[in-house]
Amino acid sequence: MPAPVSDSSPSGALVLSSSVDREVVYPIRHEVKPPIARLSISWARGNSFRVSIFKQQCGDNSAGSDDGEVGGQVLEVKIRNGDTEISAAEFRRIAYGSVSPFALLQSRKNMVLGLSKMSMGLSQFNPDGWEYIAEYSKDVSTILGNPKSLPSSAIEDPLEILKRVEEPTCLKAAWELMDVFYADKQSHWWLNERLVDWLAEYDSVLSTTQSTIHSKLVNFQKELDDLQVVEDNPSYWDVISSALAVGWQEIVVKMLRLHGSYQLDQLSNRETENGLVEAVALLVSKMPRMRPELDSGRLGECFKTKPDFTKAWEKWRSQITKLDGSAFWVHCAHVQTREGLRSMLQIILGNVESLSGATCNWMELYISQLLYVRPFTMGLESMYNLAERCMQLKKASNTDRLMRLMIGILGESTEVVLAECSRGFGPWMVAHAMELLTEESDQVEVLLHEELYDLGGISIEELHRLVYAQVLCSHAFTWQIAPIYLTSCAKQGIGFLETLLYNQPVQHNGMLLKNLEICRLYELDGLSSNIMKIAGVYHWKHGRKGCGVFWLRKARDEVRLNKIALQLFDSVGKSISDESFKQWEGLIELLGSESKNTGGLEFLHKYRDFKKSLHQVHHKGKTTGVVQSAVDSLIALMKNPSTPQRFWLPILNDSLKLIDWHEGPLLNVEQTNLLLNKLQELSTARLRPDFVESDLTPLALSSIRLALAKNLGRAFLEG
Repeated sequence: MPAPVSDSSPSGALVLSSSVDREVVYPIRHEVKPPIARLSISWARGNSFRVSIFKQQCGDNSAGSDDGEVGGQVLEVKIRNGDTEISAAEFRRIAYGSVSPFALLQSRKNMVLGLSKMSMGLSQFNPDGWEYIAEYSKDVSTILGNPKSLPSSAIEDPLEILKRVEEPTCLKAAWELMDVFYADKQSHWWLNERLVDWLAEYDSVLSTTQSTIHSKLVNFQKELDDLQVVEDNPSYWDVISSALAVGWQEIVVKMLRLHGSYQLDQLSNRETENGLVEAVALLVSKMPRMRPELDSGRLGECFKTKPDFTKAWEKWRSQITKLDGSAFWVHCAHVQTREGLRSMLQIILGNVESLSGATCNWMELYISQLLYVRPFTMGLESMYNLAERCMQLKKASNTDRLMRLMIGILGESTEVVLAECSRGFGPWMVAHAMELLTEESDQVEVLLHEELYDLGGISIEELHRLVYAQVLCSHAFTWQIAPIYLTSCAKQGIGFLETLLYNQPVQHNGMLLKNLEICRLYELDGLSSNIMKIAGVYHWKHGRKGCGVFWLRKARDEVRLNKIALQLFDSVGKSISDESFKQWEGLIELLGSESKNTGGLEFLHKYRDFKKSLHQVHHKGKTTGVVQSAVDSLIALMKNPSTPQRFWLPILNDSLKLIDWHEGPLLNVEQTNLLLNKLQELSTARLRPDFVESDLTPLALSSIRLALAKNLGRAFLEG
């Protein structure tokens, strides 16, 4: 639980403790002077705590005191999660970069699953899927970064033991360790050498929690410039033996060549000594390696088959034994050289005591045993037994997450591996590393995909993907990639995705368009329609009526559009001479003119057309086509059942000029009778309690009746 901040000084600490890990202390710097009365802790956005600190108010202080003291302060404390060496910006880069490999792998798995359901010949489609997993692992490893050489002098420094490269991250080391055991199936026959390469690249990462051979090399490198005779320094032989123990032959040979016997002025006096040093260096450089090839600059002889390797190994060991029993050691006058070289030979011959003394932790001892004692070890069970013996000789550290992960892998415990990935490296590692585990065995497949009642009917795989998706959703810069992981969760993913998209603000068009694009990509048509409805209602309520109508039309929300149309009735019922005509005309235009619109929408469109026709009659003269168009709009409007009764009289009042056209009747007998019948219906409708009376005066109603009667008579005469 969080512990309160200290009230004795303007600083404090937030302490988080659990039953598993040790307490974690987060320093807090605040400006509130003691005494502190109250402390409030709540969750902020993402993985941050909001800490509110309140000062105790003294009774004699007035409310208007201006002593400059702070009465309270609100701070945000970011809780470290997973790999603390990775910054927030770097995490976002990794999160975005790993989306593409993850999505591609899911697509391929779905394709293979679909083909298997169709009972097609699946052999040509890679039924095991390990090649897809290997490609996926390499892509993710590339995203995590490769160590880059730091700028150095063009002339190689002969005293430079270690190459200057960027410090690798613990996350990259963990991923590569998973790749060695789970992803790269083709390299299992030279797994021991893969582990040697892994330790050579990431032993520096282990240096952050314990003593390592890499840290010994770094320390010796600092002393090297000040040493006049390196072979007289005990650290020189200690570092060489340690590097040899874990198979770093290049460093061993380079350090041996720093031996004083190679100096031209001493070569004649120390010929035997130099011969022994060179013999050991040559044997080290010719060490048999069971692997396909070595990178440029690496030392050793590669063998791809076990018989060839065994033959070369026995021959090489016999040469080591022969040199160890040689009489030349008696003639080596330099004690440190003699003892140092013979100690190296004991390491090569697999002397357990020598190996234990040369290494710093159980993992380095384990690698040395695989190199010199058990080079033919195969299978995780035998490798785990060897690791247990090494942990007995070198006490295992519970503080190093890489070592805990290694123990879980060697113990073939998927639950431990997942727990250590989550505990040490965070949700990203678990969500992506599970893809490497799925191809391990049928038992692991069942463990990861079995739906568990305790988890709400979802699998462990889906649970960790949901957790990682929630981490992405907690940040404004990463929520956009969360749908990739949510849609891969069959049970609850779509529900979480809908909640995520519903919670996104709709007032910004950029954000809204992004949400709709996500819906389109995942064929969430119903959700897309609902989001557009929400956006339409939001804009309408906040005065952006045009935007509101636009999004409601895109959502095909006829119910709300008709309600909006009803709200416009009071505006459109005014006289043609009203200057507000253009204001509501544009809004009606936005409402759309599709034939499927019904009710209020259809009436508004027809009323708009009618108003336009009248407008043209008043301003463009007596053109026959214009006048006839106005008459047609009037009749269409009055015939349409969607036209509300309360607008009949205003429409007829605006049409008086057409009804009483001075050049002759524009309405025939049938059309005139239609309008008269509408007036009769209005007289009957007045008896209903829900009837809405128009604002027209009785004189206007009389004028309408007179104009219709006059037009009817003229129509009879012309007929």
